[in-house]
Amino acid sequence: MKKRVVVTGTGVISPIGNDVSTFWSNLINGVSGVGKITLYDVSGLPVQIAAEVKDFDACQWISPKNAKRMDKVTQFGIAASEQALQDSGLLDSNVNPERVGVIVGSGIGGIQTLEHNHNILIKKGSRFVSPLFVPMMIPDIVPGQIAINHGFMGPNYSVTSACATSSHTIGIAMQHILMGDADVVVTGGTEASITPLAVAGFTNMKALSKRNDEPQRASRPFDLQRDGFVIGEGAGIVILEEMEHAVKRGAKIYAELTGYGFSADAHHITAPHPEGKGATLAIEAAIRMSGIPKEDYSYINAHGTSTQLNDKYETLAVKSVFGQHAYDLNISSIKSMTGHLLGAAGAIEFIALCFSLQHQIIPPTINYEEPDPDCDLCYTPNKAIEINIKAGLSSNFGFGGHNAVLAAKIFES
Repeated sequence: MKKRVVVTGTGVISPIGNDVSTFWSNLINGVSGVGKITLYDVSGLPVQIAAEVKDFDACQWISPKNAKRMDKVTQFGIAASEQALQDSGLLDSNVNPERVGVIVGSGIGGIQTLEHNHNILIKKGSRFVSPLFVPMMIPDIVPGQIAINHGFMGPNYSVTSACATSSHTIGIAMQHILMGDADVVVTGGTEASITPLAVAGFTNMKALSKRNDEPQRASRPFDLQRDGFVIGEGAGIVILEEMEHAVKRGAKIYAELTGYGFSADAHHITAPHPEGKGATLAIEAAIRMSGIPKEDYSYINAHGTSTQLNDKYETLAVKSVFGQHAYDLNISSIKSMTGHLLGAAGAIEFIALCFSLQHQIIPPTINYEEPDPDCDLCYTPNKAIEINIKAGLSSNFGFGGHNAVLAAKIFES
């Protein structure tokens, strides 16, 4: 019998809440987490807005001594993982630590540590660079640290595929369970890249919104007046578990992860394929693996970055896959509220999909005011809706042409 994979725990650090209940409540109420950047001086800069995590206290999850030895990207990842593990009840169960993996990714990694130590190198010289610089910077320290904290000895590594990172980590974690490599995998993504260097880079490539005077209205996926994405930060972690293992220990189950599709655009380092071909291939693959008929899908948690090209070609891909049924789908982009969490985006968006399935509510795409003729589907404008959802998709597409799509459905034993 084919193994099945379910979601038994969730954890979130985000611009709209540092726990899953606050995150979900703000999502369905259309609350924006975007505001003026406070992490550094933005006076005179062309982009002055971001979706920052607020009121985060790393010492709630990590000892003060250890927190000082971690980049914020690691702090976020550990905080979200501790939430997910507590939520799952896994730590109170008699699980074999050799059968628990940790696969957590980051699109950029510890760039705050990189910038800080580079400044020290230039100003003071190499002798003053921290001996912890490398382990604080590298993305794979996050899954390594989570494993160290709990003694998990299963598959352990990091994935980096830009904005598709944590959709890839979740899909790969699913594959490990299906192949019998692990019974449980702690998986997702984390990002903390609201820094002068990172924001300057995205600004100069003209990827970011410059709606500085109206930050909460800046992220507007699929709207005709969209002018770029809003950079965000945070982490999303889910506990994936082999179904029989979860049922045997009496775990709470949010949803069943049924499919994972991936592809490459093979087109351009930043621009999506002009026919949406790579996205189409990934969506088709996720649906094919899930075994769920296309007409049974009613919701897509879209990548929806609020950039001109992404939203247009993502719409085209959805229509290519679903044909006329595309017009019956509800689509929404929570990036309208959270901003774009880069390597953590796929994880928090998959968590939103799981909660949509559990509560039968679709969060809105806020700031949707003026329809774009190229984006002519239903984007759940401005207000959450209650609807019967059997199955849904979560899509993410990254720089480099990396595409990853996850399919999930309501769990039925």
